[in-house]
Amino acid sequence: MSAAAVPDPELVETTTQLAVEEKGHLKKSLRRLDMVGFTVCAFVGLDTLGTVASNGPQGFTWLAVLAILFVLPYGLLMSEVGSAFTQEGGPYEWVKLAFGRLQGGIAAVLYWMTNPLWVGGSLAFIATEAWSDNITGIGSGTFSDYLFKFLFIWLSIGVAIVSLKRGKWIPNIGAILRVILLGFFTLTTIVYAFDNGVAGFAVSEMKPTMLIFLALVPLLLFNYVGFELQNGAAEEMENPQRDVPLSLLRSGTIGVLLYAIPVLAIILVLPDEKVTGIGGFLDAVATTFGVWGGAKSFLLDVMTFCFIGTLLTSGAVWMIGGDRILAVAAYDGAFPGYFGRFHPKLGTPVRVNVMSGIFSTIFMVIAVGAFNGGTDSKFLVVLTIAISTTLISYLWIFPAALKLRYNHGHVHRPYSVPGGTAGIWVATTLVTFWVALGSWVAVFPGTLESVFGLDYDFFDTWGVSRSTYTTLTIGTLAAILAIALIGYALSAGTRRQAAVIPIDDDVAEAAAPAG
Repeated sequence: MSAAAVPDPELVETTTQLAVEEKGHLKKSLRRLDMVGFTVCAFVGLDTLGTVASNGPQGFTWLAVLAILFVLPYGLLMSEVGSAFTQEGGPYEWVKLAFGRLQGGIAAVLYWMTNPLWVGGSLAFIATEAWSDNITGIGSGTFSDYLFKFLFIWLSIGVAIVSLKRGKWIPNIGAILRVILLGFFTLTTIVYAFDNGVAGFAVSEMKPTMLIFLALVPLLLFNYVGFELQNGAAEEMENPQRDVPLSLLRSGTIGVLLYAIPVLAIILVLPDEKVTGIGGFLDAVATTFGVWGGAKSFLLDVMTFCFIGTLLTSGAVWMIGGDRILAVAAYDGAFPGYFGRFHPKLGTPVRVNVMSGIFSTIFMVIAVGAFNGGTDSKFLVVLTIAISTTLISYLWIFPAALKLRYNHGHVHRPYSVPGGTAGIWVATTLVTFWVALGSWVAVFPGTLESVFGLDYDFFDTWGVSRSTYTTLTIGTLAAILAIALIGYALSAGTRRQAAVIPIDDDVAEAAAPAG
């Protein structure tokens, strides 16, 4: 499309001159195999395996149910929208095209916010605990504690900063590491079962109950998201129209198996009362690796290193995708343009990367220094809702995929959700229902339990009163929303420098100034 051509409003997107300029720094480097590794790394997080397994056979039941009723329609929906709308910053662009730039900006901030707080407020702590318990002791609040967490955070950020051509190997290695680690663990479990028998469980214990379901919903959904993350770097893919659906099919299948098999193995090896939270996976490793005799200590060290490596690559890959989504919102005028710059040589959003690292570091320092090493109940409430904002952002992203079927039906879709209009309505309704339920449970825990007459001790679960929890939760969400709205207001100058680009082409070319 030439600069002199009169653009067809059906085929172009209104954006900014800054966007056109910055798109020129993007470099194509993601092939299909890279995309599979990227998504597996985003999809499979070992930090929650123990918590799911600690709920016993029901944890496995709900893992399987959601694989069918959430992961399947989710994958189909993202395959359609991700292969049809291949602009950088995928989820932001989809929401913008469906509901407008402001809504896109809010969704982008919600989507991004989880990642730095998850890395600095959760993953860094889990990694430190794993190292301290199995390699060398690290005292809480010591210099070593701060240093270990600091290095963990900034290694994750460093992976996001380097050019994707080189940085993509870290998610690829992370995906391979997950397969090897979980595969070897499963093999060890089989050997252990032959030598020692299994804890076992009655089939009746797998019968689902509402209480366990409501307790697990946000966690399981948090496990099962990440299909759209690769589209944060859509214009850095070699062939997104062809590769997005295939990569999601393969990574989704691998991801579900990598969750289901080890969770089942943990349940079989250890009675549920011995599987406690984040230690569950390494507890199972420590128990089963006795079958290797004198090599147990060495293998446990190796598994701990690998476990920490998977945590680091989880954080890094979400930084790579999430930071790009916010940077695209910035160069498009939905967040301050300062953060919309991509490094001319690296092709990465270094300013957003650094901001994420600073947020992570501050959050970590506050947790260690002022909130009892991150174990204070009020801090945990804030952390819980802060790392649930990605889940909340899907309340914009999923309906956007359906809306685009109607208001951008002219855009060619290399892949479409089976079943035509009815099919995409069913898929969108299912996945939106699940994330709405998960979001409600995260923000207002205990309310649905009350509706169903279930026994739920709020203080025993959270360590604070319901009113305190609600105040902290609503206050945290209000602060995040304020960041999004203020960011949008401050980017008015960027929006005034308008341009248009082809909506069905990944070539960022200014077609004409928008009126």
